[in-house]
Amino acid sequence: MIGTIVNFFTIIFGGLLGLFFGKRFPDRLKDTTIQGIALAVMIIGLQMALQTNNVLIVILSLVLGGIIGEWINIELQLKRMGNYLEGKLSKNGEGNFAKAFVTASLVYCVGAMAIVGALEDGLNGNPSILFAKSALDGISAVVFASSMGAGVIFSAFPVLFYQGSIALFAGLLQGLLSDPVITEMSAVGGLLIFGIAINMLGIKEIKVGNLLPGIFVAIPLVFIFQYLGL
Repeated sequence: MIGTIVNFFTIIFGGLLGLFFGKRFPDRLKDTTIQGIALAVMIIGLQMALQTNNVLIVILSLVLGGIIGEWINIELQLKRMGNYLEGKLSKNGEGNFAKAFVTASLVYCVGAMAIVGALEDGLNGNPSILFAKSALDGISAVVFASSMGAGVIFSAFPVLFYQGSIALFAGLLQGLLSDPVITEMSAVGGLLIFGIAINMLGIKEIKVGNLLPGIFVAIPLVFIFQYLGL
């Protein structure tokens, strides 16, 4: 789990830098920077999504994953956690803590690098992918925290749990995660990343958290489609 642990601390460090030094930046600079990152996130998501070999798997994964996510109401659970942390730790009363926590958590957890990197670390003891992700997450944490606040720092904990769980159970998942499976999981994750970018730009509020199970629904769907020859 060395890669996940490094990722955990880089988000905290980047968030602290943004929190303490971000006040020196004018709001218009923060807004423009966030918009620039959102556009970059959008491109990354599209690139991942377009790698799919079967768009029907992506569609079904999102539909079924959305049903599961709405039943569990993942987005609400994340917001409740953010609100709880805000009540315990935030003193500014601005109400942005939970939004920052949810947004940053989803950005850092959704995507191929989180899944593939954690698997590579857990199976082969190779943390190089997560080291690269750590550098990206640390830089974005500086920007996020400077504009959205302290909630970004605490997004490191869902990352620790999510990537750490994948790394620890990588041996059990090894037989399931073939190249076609990872491709479709990444494609679904790419569309969710695109949705995060839409939220960041304020275009439309998409419940990305409730769609998150779609990434894992893609696993059985790939095997079903292979069995049916579709």
